[in-house]
Amino acid sequence: VQLQASGGGLVQAGGSLRLSCAASGSISSINGMGWYRQTPGKERELVAVIIRGGSIKYADSVKGRFTISRDNAKNTMYLQMNSLKPEDTAVYYCNADTLTYGDPPVAANYWGQGTQVTVSS
Repeated sequence: VQLQASGGGLVQAGGSLRLSCAASGSISSINGMGWYRQTPGKERELVAVIIRGGSIKYADSVKGRFTISRDNAKNTMYLQMNSLKPEDTAVYYCNADTLTYGDPPVAANYWGQGTQVTVSS
């Protein structure tokens, strides 16, 4: 199973970016998918998470500005980021809890490679 994150870049404060995370491989189903971010010297922090049934949780710092969504048919997750601030600058990672095909099926957690988001003031 691989997670491929894309969509990062350089944007001015107040601008928008849309991140994508595509999961590929022998995936039977994906339960939770989430976005995390990390800056140098700090721990990775949760940005937003979406459960297969539709439950969503956001970090307080991004509520009202970021929107997480997923397309279960495509095993893809998105993060629409609006009203970006310089403090949103970080490497953004996607994460997924997957169940693979097999007998028995195997549950595992995967991380994507990260995509850099830089917001200039």
